[in-house]
Amino acid sequence: MIGHLAYAAGSPCPTLVLDARDLPREEGPLLAALTESRRWLEAGGAGHVLKIALVEPSRHPLFDLDYRFVQALPAAVDRFDVRGSCGHSILASITAVSRTGLVHRLGPGVRNRVRVLNNGDHLVCEVDEVDRDQVEFTVHFVRNPPTPVEGLLLTGEPRTRLDVAGRRVDVSLVSAGNPYVFVDAAGAGVASRDELFADDPVLMARLLDIRAAAAAHLGWPAESVFPKVAVVLPDEHGTLAARAISVPSWHPTLALTGAACLGAATGIEGTVPWLAAREVGCVDGRVGIATPGGTTSVTAATVFRDGTRELAWISVSHKVVTFHGSFFVEPLARFQLKEIGGCLSLPA
Repeated sequence: MIGHLAYAAGSPCPTLVLDARDLPREEGPLLAALTESRRWLEAGGAGHVLKIALVEPSRHPLFDLDYRFVQALPAAVDRFDVRGSCGHSILASITAVSRTGLVHRLGPGVRNRVRVLNNGDHLVCEVDEVDRDQVEFTVHFVRNPPTPVEGLLLTGEPRTRLDVAGRRVDVSLVSAGNPYVFVDAAGAGVASRDELFADDPVLMARLLDIRAAAAAHLGWPAESVFPKVAVVLPDEHGTLAARAISVPSWHPTLALTGAACLGAATGIEGTVPWLAAREVGCVDGRVGIATPGGTTSVTAATVFRDGTRELAWISVSHKVVTFHGSFFVEPLARFQLKEIGGCLSLPA
């Protein structure tokens, strides 16, 4: 079976892109096959590849690509999380399979519509620029129909108080793209952008404790990577400074889904991001997000209907993907053999 590697700038690692049509549909056999692949990758020195994208032509007439995300966990080669999505991996997938004919050849203005099977998200990925090995995208998270912003609150309230290691911490639990726990400066125990961006193991441990407390509060599995956690601070440059944890370390920037979720949360009155955005004067749905790995911009478009604010779409721009190449994934070769009329043959 042929696999593809592509890397979206700002992601913790490259994505392994596979054709879902040649893999088992049932979760148990699928994860068993992916376990074999992880062992093979580790033996070849690619154990750092922890993101797997399963793609195929969409079965829905309004979409181009069906996408399923599998997060490999570093604890063991047979550990995975299939609860969420990954925007960086979606862009890596489009970049990779455009070379196989699975989607249209990429060029400025070309759009691919993606249906995320993990969580039902709908994305439109628009090409801004393309050269031999790199593609720059603007990504639109489309809410159709628009969603009341209060419906994005996992607890139904803009801030939730958690008991974290004997102290009370106010957080905002928001789900858009992926579920996130947003923490302010006081909750994170930092006073400045420099402190936030420092490689501080005490801060990381504190954030992991907050994430675990949020998962327990929601009744979610402790071993899951969701909800994710991010600190949001007003920045002196008129942007929001953000720091997040990925698998298994600091995120070099902020997940694309995290940027989308943060952008959406700035439009929900009373949340940690809403308060931070107003402190720096971002009140129109447009916000710059500064991270240790660079700055990105997010636009969250909301509309009023019957007196209710609704989220229509979120756009994240200037996302660059580099194609690393294609290769034969030996452990998965057997799945490309299909029995037809009692004989084994390669699929057409």
